[in-house]
Amino acid sequence: MAARRAEEEYDYLFKVVLIGDSGVGKSNLLSRFTRNDFCLDSKSTIGVEFATRTLHVEGKIIKAQIWDTAGQERYRAITSAYYRGALGAVLVYDVSKPTTFENISRWLKELRDHADSNIRIMLVGNKTDLKHLRAVATEDAQGFAEAEGLSYIETSALEATNVEEAFQLILGDIYRAISKKSVASDEPGAGAAGGVKEGKTINVGDAPTGKKQCCSA
Repeated sequence: MAARRAEEEYDYLFKVVLIGDSGVGKSNLLSRFTRNDFCLDSKSTIGVEFATRTLHVEGKIIKAQIWDTAGQERYRAITSAYYRGALGAVLVYDVSKPTTFENISRWLKELRDHADSNIRIMLVGNKTDLKHLRAVATEDAQGFAEAEGLSYIETSALEATNVEEAFQLILGDIYRAISKKSVASDEPGAGAAGGVKEGKTINVGDAPTGKKQCCSA
């Protein structure tokens, strides 16, 4: 019971969505970060799944609620509703498949059309373990990220490379943005709705009851 209570105690709840084409490794990034697990034969996500993990970010206890939005086109109408309430977004492409990088522009547009204008966004080039198959240069992705005002990192969910660092970066970015809004709201003449006070949970709405597991039994 004590362990359960510790898990439930947190300063902030941040909703982060994973976005990108089907097959780029979103589900394995999710499972690697939240369960330190990787599933080689994971199938395409149908609909939406999410998982949570509580961790320390810049001295605060953050409960990260990570949502995996399905990348297949026929589910886009379903996933668009899940941008609501998201404070962060991770745009994922496969470094060995240039088409998935080319489609990032479309995903970014959809994100900006549906999400809050202040959402923090990170671009992630996944599957760096496929060194011999790399087809998207790091410099090209960095240039795109800089032009669009995104943070950027490359990961390998298979080898657990930079996965922890990626989520720490996006969660830290969200926390700093929230902190700045909170400070601004405390200034004379600032509106009460301008920020989130320390210790207040950021509600992201009710979560669906169903959760998809990475691997079947």
